[in-house]
Amino acid sequence: MKLDRLLAITMTLLNQPRVSATALAERFEVSLRTIYRDMDAINQSGIPIVSYPGADGGYEIMSSYRIDKQVLTLDDFASIYTALRGIRTATDSEEDHELLDKIGAMIPGMAGSAPTERSKIDLDFKPTPNDKEKFAPLHEAIKNLQLVQFAYLNNNGQESERTVEPMGLYLKGYVWYFYGYCLLRSELRNFRLSRILRLQVLPETFVRRNYSLQDIEKQFMSRADFSKVKVLLHFHPSARTRVLDEFGFDQIHDNEDGTLTVHANYSSTARATQTVLSYGSQVTAAEPPEFIEELKKHIRAMAAKYGV
Repeated sequence: MKLDRLLAITMTLLNQPRVSATALAERFEVSLRTIYRDMDAINQSGIPIVSYPGADGGYEIMSSYRIDKQVLTLDDFASIYTALRGIRTATDSEEDHELLDKIGAMIPGMAGSAPTERSKIDLDFKPTPNDKEKFAPLHEAIKNLQLVQFAYLNNNGQESERTVEPMGLYLKGYVWYFYGYCLLRSELRNFRLSRILRLQVLPETFVRRNYSLQDIEKQFMSRADFSKVKVLLHFHPSARTRVLDEFGFDQIHDNEDGTLTVHANYSSTARATQTVLSYGSQVTAAEPPEFIEELKKHIRAMAAKYGV
């Protein structure tokens, strides 16, 4: 256990500019005295640790030092190989093929696809055909710092013309997005690939702004209120599998008659209405009254379309 902690401390110091003894003690749930002894042990092993006093003090590995010895296990390499295979399904990049070959060559006796057999996990990040045709040009535009132009559809089906400084692609909830600085809105935005129309990569280049994917997440979480609309739903037993997939076990109450009761939260009435109506006759909304009236309005409009 001590050896594992010493390796973990070493990797922490390699990846952070300076770490205090208190922070290390809290992270590894040991005493300060233990951390001091660990630092002595790391020093004695040949890795030079520098200690700085004061309020901003802490430990660092000497800046001129580099660890040349292999610190990754075969299982570590197999996990990296598996993740890269998943990325390759999305990008289909020649660079990813070459990197896979290099990683595979570092795993003794495990050439080709064999590393994934060791991990027993496979990943497929492949976009839908509609998204895939946009993936490659966006990937190149991000790499070459080129502006992109496209029409974008909002939730109501309205189009707006956008010119964007693309910064990155990411997968979230099985949906591909890219994020970048929108020149129309003059702020950082994310865009769902399936809603992008008539994508063009422009010859104009840009200087990348100091934003990251974490900034998009912070912006999204600060704006979204996932408990804005609270509804009580009763589901027919035949909807059980989908309800478990969508809401999770902790939100569901099993009733004696086989039905399921869910207290669901949504960011908007429109989102709640869309989801509930997608269950058809398998669900009954019990409250609040204003949401039930909204459902009735949509159901009456649907019935009128079919002359019911």
